Amino acid sequence: MMIMFLSNLIIMFIANIMILLSIIISKKSFMDREKCSPFECGFDPKFMARIPFSMHFFLITMIFLIFDVEIALLFPMIPLFKKVNFLIWMMINFFFLLILLLGLYHEWNQAMLNWTY
Repeated sequence: MMIMFLSNLIIMFIANIMILLSIIISKKSFMDREKCSPFECGFDPKFMARIPFSMHFFLITMIFLIFDVEIALLFPMIPLFKKVNFLIWMMINFFFLLILLLGLYHEWNQAMLNWTY
């Protein structure tokens, strides 16, 4: 038990020494640091950490992503048409489209699709 503890302690000590050596040796020059900094149309990340954004735009984006994924889930229904009974296929598609339309109605009812305010 003591041997295992000492071997783990030695391994952790060696790992910490290697990390410290890599930090000390790899100090970057000013030019290299500027290459790693983000550049986006004059945006300076050092001064303004939080940029205000439109919450309505965020909600429209979420709605788009949800409905886009649901529409993508409809694509496997096309090859399934020939393999499944037509009535079962129609019921599955009707139920799925009903869920989509109810979600769209809910978003419309909550005025989430109105961009004017």
